[in-house]
Amino acid sequence: MTWRDALSLARRNSSRRPGRVALTVLSVALATALLTALVTIAQTAQTRVLDQLAKGGPVSGINVSPARPDPEQVDQDKPTAGEARDLDADAVEQIAALPQVAQVLPVVTARVFVASPSATVSGRPIRPFVERMVGIDMGRPGLLPITLLAGRLPQDGSLVDVAVTEAWLKRLGVARADAAQLVGTEVRLAAGRVIGRGRDDIHGRWTRLTIVGVVAQGAGAGQLVVPIEQAELAQAWTVSGTDGGEELGASTSPYSGLLVVAEGIENVGPARDAITAIGYSSSAPENLIASVDNYLGVVEIVLTAVGLIALVVAALGITNALLASVRERRREIGVLKALGARDRDVLRLFLIEAFVLGLVGGALGTLTGAAIARVVGAVVNGYLADQGLAGVRLTVSPLVIFGGIAGATVLAVLGGIAPAWRAARLPAVEAVGA
Repeated sequence: MTWRDALSLARRNSSRRPGRVALTVLSVALATALLTALVTIAQTAQTRVLDQLAKGGPVSGINVSPARPDPEQVDQDKPTAGEARDLDADAVEQIAALPQVAQVLPVVTARVFVASPSATVSGRPIRPFVERMVGIDMGRPGLLPITLLAGRLPQDGSLVDVAVTEAWLKRLGVARADAAQLVGTEVRLAAGRVIGRGRDDIHGRWTRLTIVGVVAQGAGAGQLVVPIEQAELAQAWTVSGTDGGEELGASTSPYSGLLVVAEGIENVGPARDAITAIGYSSSAPENLIASVDNYLGVVEIVLTAVGLIALVVAALGITNALLASVRERRREIGVLKALGARDRDVLRLFLIEAFVLGLVGGALGTLTGAAIARVVGAVVNGYLADQGLAGVRLTVSPLVIFGGIAGATVLAVLGGIAPAWRAARLPAVEAVGA
């Protein structure tokens, strides 16, 4: 029996039992669709949310601040790594030279007095209060630990743009989903400077800024996010006072902090150790990110296992369908053997039928699963948009598509081995007489 003869017989048998074939293909397709959708969603959660960010982005960020040592542990005659040191240009240069470090972004914070803006939200003006503005390099937004909720980030070097944080929303009683209402409104703020002997002799450097965006940020403690040039002007005004800015709590260090971006999340720990050895305090979320990554890995394993179980059940369905086919076709098998068909020819015939069922069902199921995953992705992105969060771009990996089709086909062939072997071992005389 040639391959062409086997294919022709397999096609003819399928056409004689369209209902059974359709149900078998459907079971394989549903199982493959489930597997494809689950694996795609799990991979997106892990790859897009963590792995892509970890390649030198915000997740690899380290917040650096001056170390404050315990006086009892510091030898007055010998400088140690634990001594407090100012964060200045030399510190930036020294940390940037570390092999584990990709970028170093200075952070400047300044205390300012915020007055009521000319515009109000829902008829409620912002009551005057003292707050901190956080200045950082806006020329490299991809490195910042900032999530944009509405509007845009301030332009690099701008002295008229400001972004506000979620704490600002809470101050106004504005829901996160309504953050866009604040974009375009104006705030007036002033950096203070002591010109006399105390807080009663303070002059303010007033400026008007337009809120261009609302962010969730972790670059520093403050509700106002501005380009670093704006914060440096405010800090310089405060420290130029007669008290050097001491009364108003101005930092004596040129930079209040540094945002250090490591060369990938795997280098965050070594980078922190090196920064500590230099003499600065640091903090980073690498333990949290590693834990989340591990949990996502477990979720991916569980979801994949669920899909594989469904696929195995579908393979058992193919086994059952082919066993029924063997019982129904005993006479046909006997005739084939009487005409000279060998055991391996009959084995090949049934394996071809199993292969076709798995291939067709796997292809249909994989395409359906990819479509389901995209629908789920659209629903999730809609939810994230309502919550003011950035969406996730879902991509169906070619490896998942190939794996779904190949896996369904292989399992179908494996499921067909037992019926095919039973048919091949059936004696010709017994089959014809059945």
